[in-house]
This record gives sequence, C-alpha cells and structure tokens, in this order.
Amino acid sequence: MNAVLEEIGKIGIVPVIMINDAEKAVPLAKALLAGGIPCVELTFRTAQGEAAIQHVAGAMPEMLVGAGTVLTTDQVDRAIGAGAKFIVTPGFNPKVVDYCIRKGIPVTPGCSNPSDVEQAIEFGLDVVKFFPAEQAGGIDYIKAISAPYPNMRFMPTGGINAGNIAKYMSFEKILACGGSWMATAELINAGAFEKITALSQEAVLNLLGLGIAHVGINAGGEEAAMKAANARKFAGFDKQILEHIARLGVVAREEFLGRYGIAVDREGRVDTRDPEQCELLIDLLCCRSCLDPLGRLSVGKDILPRL
Repeated sequence: MNAVLEEIGKIGIVPVIMINDAEKAVPLAKALLAGGIPCVELTFRTAQGEAAIQHVAGAMPEMLVGAGTVLTTDQVDRAIGAGAKFIVTPGFNPKVVDYCIRKGIPVTPGCSNPSDVEQAIEFGLDVVKFFPAEQAGGIDYIKAISAPYPNMRFMPTGGINAGNIAKYMSFEKILACGGSWMATAELINAGAFEKITALSQEAVLNLLGLGIAHVGINAGGEEAAMKAANARKFAGFDKQILEHIARLGVVAREEFLGRYGIAVDREGRVDTRDPEQCELLIDLLCCRSCLDPLGRLSVGKDILPRL
C-alpha cells in the first residue's frame, strides 16, 4: 500500500471540507490538528479549493493535505501544484485514475458496487472510497461486497458521523472514514474553530470506541460533591445521575494517582493530580467535569476498552 494511504489508515479519519474562504483554511487545519486529526481533504466543490490546499500545504507541513471532488485531469494538475498529497474522486473515472497513477500521486476513486471495485483492481489499486456510504447500504453492504476482494480496503464517505464511525472502523477492511460533521461549512464560515477542535476530539474518541462508564467527583463528602456537580452543570446528566455521582464521594485510589501525568490502574480507572492534564482528559472525554483541590479526576472501568 502507498505510504500516504498507510498514514491515512493510522489517522483513521479524513475530514472532507468544502471551503468558501481560502483564508480560513489554515485556522481550520490548526483546529483539526489541535483536535487530534492531522489530515484534511479540501474539495474542489468551490473555487477556493485550490487556494485552500496551497495555504495549508505551505503553512502546515505536519498536516497531510489531499484534494477531493477531483473530476478532471486539469484539477489533478492543479491539486498537485498546490501541494496535495493524495487525490479523491466521487466516482470511478478511468481517465482521471490513470492520470493520477502516471503522475505518481495516490488516488482513491469513488466506488459503490463490485464492478467499480473490479475496475480499481484492474488499475492496481488497493484502496477505494465507498460513496455515498450510508445511502448505498452502509457497513453491512461493504461487508457483503468486500468478501470476494480480500486485498481491497475501503474509505467510506457520506453519512458518516459521530454516532456510527466506530461501527465502520470495527470492520478490518475499513482503512479510514471520511466525513464533514466535525467541520461543517457553517462552523467554518462562522470562524467557530474552537468548536471544530472539540468536535474533532469527540470524533477521535468515537473512532477509538471510547465511552464514559462513570465520572467520580473527588470531594470531602456527598454535600460537597453535589455542590461541585451543580456548579459545573454536567452536560447531559439529569438530577438522578448527579445524585449518584455525588454519592460516590472520594473515589480516587491514592496509590494510582499520577503527580505529573495520567496513570491507569488495572480496572481502567484514570487518575491525575495535574490540573492541566485533568482538564485535557475532560476535554478529550467531551465532558464538563470538575476537579477537587488537588486537580483529581477519576473515570470508571471500561473507559479504554480498545487501548
């Protein structure tokens, strides 16, 4: 497999971005990177796509930048000239695919049936984009059509979101998933880059299949814990849950507290005394929590089931 595609596989998520203002491309890329996604596919759906690729490729060499919605060989040339490291097409255009191969740039053409996949094999490809993923049958359809092609990997795009990405990524023939939910045109146009970072963090969390088993507030007793919980207004928790959290009281086990980092015990409980590390963990879990005076946070077992 091409080294660029291998890197995409390690990342697992390819944000597919339609951008209307090329000046927002670098702040967008920084927001994605801060959220744990060092990759972006900037599409040719708007006239700003080429300039956006050029801006990000020039300013952020640590970002893996590709060109999406590439329909012609002219766009391939423009994408390469702007600094794109990979090409993605919505359908299988033999002329464009052949041109990319001759140019030496990895191409992931859109495929949605066995005939498309077999065309890709004929061209020597081992990764295809499955588009539109949800509308074309989702992960179950991919599993069905992939059976005769043991060496083909898929990059589903279209309808992928925070709620279903883990289901796709649990199948071994999925290289990565493409999607726009973490950086919609509305968020980009509004300059809501902190929100994009938060949604990117959530995407990475969901990609790994992580979830919160319970959150324990380290406090001196039930009254103090309840007060802390109410003060921070735990998002998505009702009063019954808050009362349960409060009753947990001090849940951290002293021998597993990490002074300068996060330590994980055998039950999967995560603890830290470092307030900055603790805030980082809270952000990663997309959960508004609170800290005791020592900056301690504990999260229950099964928080890291796949790590």
